[in-house]
Order: sequence, then structure tokens, then C-alpha cells
Amino acid sequence: MRCPSCNSLDTQVKDSRPTEDSAVIRRRRVCIACNFRFTTFERVQLRELTVIKRNGRRVPFDRDKLVRSLQISLRKRPVESERVEKMVSTIVRELESGGEAEISSEAIGEIVMEHLRQLDDVAYVRFASVYRNFREAKDFEAVLDELTGEEDPRVATLRK
Repeated sequence: MRCPSCNSLDTQVKDSRPTEDSAVIRRRRVCIACNFRFTTFERVQLRELTVIKRNGRRVPFDRDKLVRSLQISLRKRPVESERVEKMVSTIVRELESGGEAEISSEAIGEIVMEHLRQLDDVAYVRFASVYRNFREAKDFEAVLDELTGEEDPRVATLRK
């Protein structure tokens, strides 16, 4: 493992312990060259995933990008970080066990929205607004109607 401070490859593991129901191993390391201490995390990866973007470009799947987009959707929401990390692990496991090495960004977005809907309605609407590229207020109304299962009378009043 390369030291983030001096780029030396000569590092040593000082402590290892499981986290997240033993799905991840946390390792404390020290650089032999500069004595810098840092932490790494080791996860099981079932397969290399490639994301097919809307423009046809293919890029490697990036778990951290998924985490960042969820954090933006969940900003200032009362959701514990452990629940978010567990949800990310579930989504990644679902993608890896799907049988396909290549997956479209649309399919990933739908899976994420499905999980967000169960976790937090506001985060779901926020994510949907970016993922579905909302342009008008009626786009939000449609998602809110979808969430409630029926049209809210207050929304119907606003439309009249």
C-alpha cells in the first residue's frame, strides 16, 4: 500500500479489525519511511463492474461516487451514516451479483432510487430530480404523487 504522505511503498499493517458485520476490514497502517499513520478499508469485490453512461461511454464503477451522490441527496436529513453505508453495500452487492459485468447508469439510478425511497422520501425526491433531470414544477408533482400513491388534494388545488 502506497503512503499518502510520501508515496513510499514500504508500509506496515499495525492493526486489523472487521467492521460492518464483518463485510469490511479496517487496517491501521504506518509508513516505514516517514512514520505517517493512515487507515485503509478492504472489501470483497465479486466482479469488476463497468458503467455504460447515457452517451455510450464506458467507465469503471466507482463506489465512492455512489456514496458522494447519496450524501448530497441525504444532506441535512436525519439518517445515520451507518444506514447509508449499509445501503451502499447492499446496492453494490446487488449490482455485482446481477450477473452482468456491464450495467447502464440508468439501471444503477433506478436501483438507488428504489433503496432511497425506503430510506428517506426527501432524499428520494432530491435524487430523482437530478437523475430524471427535472425541468419544471410538474416533474416534482409527479414524483410526489408517485410517493403518496395518489394525488395530494393540496396539489390538485394548486393545479386549478
